[in-house]
Amino acid sequence: MSRIGKLPIKLDAKTKAAVAGKKVNFEGPKGKLSVNLPAKVKVEIKDGNVVVVREDDSREARSLHGLARTILANAAKGVSTGFERRLSIRGVGFRAEVKGKSIQFSLGYSHPVVFNLPEGVTAEVDKTARTEESLPTVDLTLRSADKEALGTAAVKIRALRPPEPYKGKGIKYAEEKVRRKEGKTGTT
Repeated sequence: MSRIGKLPIKLDAKTKAAVAGKKVNFEGPKGKLSVNLPAKVKVEIKDGNVVVVREDDSREARSLHGLARTILANAAKGVSTGFERRLSIRGVGFRAEVKGKSIQFSLGYSHPVVFNLPEGVTAEVDKTARTEESLPTVDLTLRSADKEALGTAAVKIRALRPPEPYKGKGIKYAEEKVRRKEGKTGTT
C-alpha cells in the first residue's frame, strides 16, 4: 500500500469537496478548483476527509495512488489557504510593474517585456527595493490557489532573464542560491 496514498486529506471547516464521476470539485475561501482523477483510482468523502482508493493492485494503479492523493491534497490546500512564490529581480535598472492582468518588466533589453498572468494567478511587487551585494533588488510575489499554474508562471517569468553567474543579475527564486564564478583576471 502506498504510504502517501493511504493518508486521508483533512478538509478545513470552510472547504467543501464533491465527487462527480472522475472529477473532484473543491470550493473554499480562495476559490474553486476541479481535479480530474486518473484511471484506476477512486475517491470517497468520509467525515470531512477525502480518501483515495485504488481499484486494483496493478502496477499502474499503485503508481497513480500516491500521485492522485498529492494532487488532491494540493487542490484542497490551495482553495483553503492558497500558495505563494517569491521571485527576486536583481540588477541596475531592473524593474517590475503590475498592470491589471500583466506584469511589465524592464530587464536590460532594448524593449520592455510584458508577461500576461495566467487565469487565477495574481502578482504583487514589493515597493521597498533593497541592495544585495551592491545590486538593487526588487521582490515579486505570485499567489494562486492552483499550485501547477503558479509554478508554471514562476518558471516562465524566471526564464525571461535567468540569473547569470558573474554578477548575479537576473530573475531568481527568493530562496535560490546562485553559484558565483570568478571573473577573468588580467595578467600583464
